[in-house]
Amino acid sequence: MSQPTPTTTRSSRELRAWRNAVFVIFILSGLAMATWVARIPGVRDDLALGRDPSSVGLLILGMSVGAIVGLSVSSLVLVRFGPHKGMVGALVIVAIGTLAVGFGSTVFHAVPLVAVGLILLGFGNGMVDVMMNVEGTAVEREIGKTLMPLMHAFFSLGTVLGAGMGAAAAALRIGVVWHLSFVAVVLVVVALVAIRFIPREAELGDESAEKPRVPFGQRLRSSLAVWTDWRLILIGVVMLGMAFGEGSANDWIALATVDGHGQSNPTGALVFGFFVAAMTLGRVLGGPIVDRVGRVAAIRVTAAMGVAGLLLFILGGPLWVAVIGTVLWGFGVSLGFPLGMSAAAEGTENPAARVSAVAIIGYCAFLVGPPLIGFLGKEFGLLNALYLILVLLVASFLAAPAVRPAADRRARLLAPAAD
Repeated sequence: MSQPTPTTTRSSRELRAWRNAVFVIFILSGLAMATWVARIPGVRDDLALGRDPSSVGLLILGMSVGAIVGLSVSSLVLVRFGPHKGMVGALVIVAIGTLAVGFGSTVFHAVPLVAVGLILLGFGNGMVDVMMNVEGTAVEREIGKTLMPLMHAFFSLGTVLGAGMGAAAAALRIGVVWHLSFVAVVLVVVALVAIRFIPREAELGDESAEKPRVPFGQRLRSSLAVWTDWRLILIGVVMLGMAFGEGSANDWIALATVDGHGQSNPTGALVFGFFVAAMTLGRVLGGPIVDRVGRVAAIRVTAAMGVAGLLLFILGGPLWVAVIGTVLWGFGVSLGFPLGMSAAAEGTENPAARVSAVAIIGYCAFLVGPPLIGFLGKEFGLLNALYLILVLLVASFLAAPAVRPAADRRARLLAPAAD
């Protein structure tokens, strides 16, 4: 697997600080998402929504709509305010939304307030997701090493922390409002500290850096042009299946374990923890594995693992069977998103727009998938609705050649001529 070429004059200490700061932003994004997910059963009970999956699915749809809007405006916000103000502002919005969910469920028992909170949570997280991935590809390029799988491992680490805190809070009967309020404060304080170590860059729109004046129409045409690249669309298909599987697991594994397999709320949160732990381990180990077998083989193997894991989780039986399925499901969707980001960022022509384009495809699947699973769950049962993920993972398997590194593609094209 080809690696990025270093292009920096910064010291190794500055590069490490920059890399570590981006790691922290990834952790905060994962923590915010998993905090809500782990407490879904508690929020549902506080709001007396009953056992109908479509009720929770409708709330999740509000978060998805907010996130799609956030994804859509993220590039404009990034250009206008730069990554410093952009990422901190987005995480502040996430914190406000988290507070609204906590107070709306535990204190006021108000579905509309929870819905507004989820819209804000989705909006802020949608913005920061694109910004941190663009920033991640920038530091990857500057350092000259493949870092995106590890960065997404830190996102998964954040989800592990969120799931673990959620399971502990549920087991200790800590109110949703106190748990979510604590996380909201952590998000803002840690973001303000981490952002100080991210350098200001003219190409990302920082106020203190000299930036070229490019007409808005030219920027818009350049950004839209990437959507005519069919390889980029196929990379999006890979990310579509993987992100759909990840997002649906994040929002439904805990509830599917409780309602579909007859387990308690703390057990549901714990099973979700197994999923995010498997994702984290897959991303930590993913870099060396990809270097050994290549991107295409890595996607195909993990997609097959995801299919096997889904079958075990859906068909169930003893709890340990569902847990094994959950672990395989987590490994199965662990590498699609970071490898898709790295593949999209290859080349020097408008990499930020390419990364943003595939991020939008992936995150739309990540966010639209869960409410769709909820509506299908109402008609066919929550476990049966998960078969849709299996179909999309097969599509990711078939589209895997699109993530092949550029150097490998050139070698394959020249091979017949050499013969």
